[in-house]
Amino acid sequence: MSDEILTLPEVAQLLKVAEKTVYTMAQKGELPAFKVGGQWRFRRANLDSWIDAKTRRAAGEEESK
Repeated sequence: MSDEILTLPEVAQLLKVAEKTVYTMAQKGELPAFKVGGQWRFRRANLDSWIDAKTRRAAGEEESK
């Protein structure tokens, strides 16, 4: 289901990081997120694209070394 909406704790679990890390990244605009009633929400498809982009960038950096 590509339109799945995740909560902050779910994203923290998915990325294997602390909830505070996800919160800070969302606030800074480093993660694709939006607010509903003052709480952060994340579209799974956007997170998957973000992860793919980060993975490609990291692979490109490794190749250039």
